[in-house]
Amino acid sequence: MIAIENKLISDDIIEQQFVCDLNACKGGCCVDGDCGAPLSFEEAQLLHTIYPVVKDDLAPQHIAAIEEQGTYVMDDEYGYVTPTIDGGVCVYAYTDEVGIVKCAIEKAWKEGKLAFQKPISCHLYPIRVKQSQEFELLNYEPRKKMCKPACKLGATLKIPVYKFLQQPLERAYGKEFYQALSDIADQFYQPKN
Repeated sequence: MIAIENKLISDDIIEQQFVCDLNACKGGCCVDGDCGAPLSFEEAQLLHTIYPVVKDDLAPQHIAAIEEQGTYVMDDEYGYVTPTIDGGVCVYAYTDEVGIVKCAIEKAWKEGKLAFQKPISCHLYPIRVKQSQEFELLNYEPRKKMCKPACKLGATLKIPVYKFLQQPLERAYGKEFYQALSDIADQFYQPKN
């Protein structure tokens, strides 16, 4: 376990290797989960203004779900989350021309229509963040079957989880945090084969 400020980071984030392989998983993390994507209070409030911007990219079933459930919902375990279709696919997901499920919010961001990229919990995946009394806990939690191709690709390319997720880690915690994590990794850890 690595401690930086009030964050405890699992050794696996430095030792394990991971690179998303969308051609293999087809965006399964937007489809398969315990609930929708966990949201901060601020992200949940922001979805109300984001929805009209992304609505045209959503399937009618997704629009109907948002109109029925709202732009976010409450989950007993995770708090604010994105709504889903029958406990499966996120309502903000769309399927591209080659059958990969992607985020309509991120699509709008890439097109310059939004300043918000996507929920940070999605951006950080396969890192999952939990709050304890004193610490923010960062754990490496890939889906065993769905993420197997990503683990294999990461090992082939020899890219540790924290390097693959540099942008979202910096987005969530800042460049100084990421540099401290990178320095610790360089000094004390060797990737697992």
